[in-house]
Amino acid sequence: MITLKEVRPEDRELLWNINQKYLYEMTNFYDNEMDEKGNIHYGYFDAYFTDPKRKAFFICSDEQLCGFVFINPYSLTGGTPDYVMAEFTVFPVFRRKHIAREAVRVIFRQIPGKWEIKYNEKNIPAKNLWNQISAKYSPDKVHLNENETVLVFTVHS
Repeated sequence: MITLKEVRPEDRELLWNINQKYLYEMTNFYDNEMDEKGNIHYGYFDAYFTDPKRKAFFICSDEQLCGFVFINPYSLTGGTPDYVMAEFTVFPVFRRKHIAREAVRVIFRQIPGKWEIKYNEKNIPAKNLWNQISAKYSPDKVHLNENETVLVFTVHS
């Protein structure tokens, strides 16, 4: 069973560590550079512990940590979403087991509203996931640039 566990302040180090692994993986699609300590800068990380409008959740499968999601209300398109999926990942060992799809279903069931979800056109698995999951909501597609697309749609409760 897939569950979401809200990240607490005492989970900060764990979230930092797994977010770094995710950011490293994203260097396949973005030119993110490491700092002198080998970390990749994520400008909004601290805000997930200080801004009440930002939420981070661990994705768990049968109580085992298998990913995370960052959600905020700050539009990528100049629109007025209720929620923006800022980051979403399921760790590689858990992929191809339908965990990502089920996690998104859980997210949408628990957090209905107007959503924006961005993906990089070069990230084919993410592109396929988000287009397949959002199809039933008839999303508008907003192309931010040649590499980034945002899906805008509403999930009803």
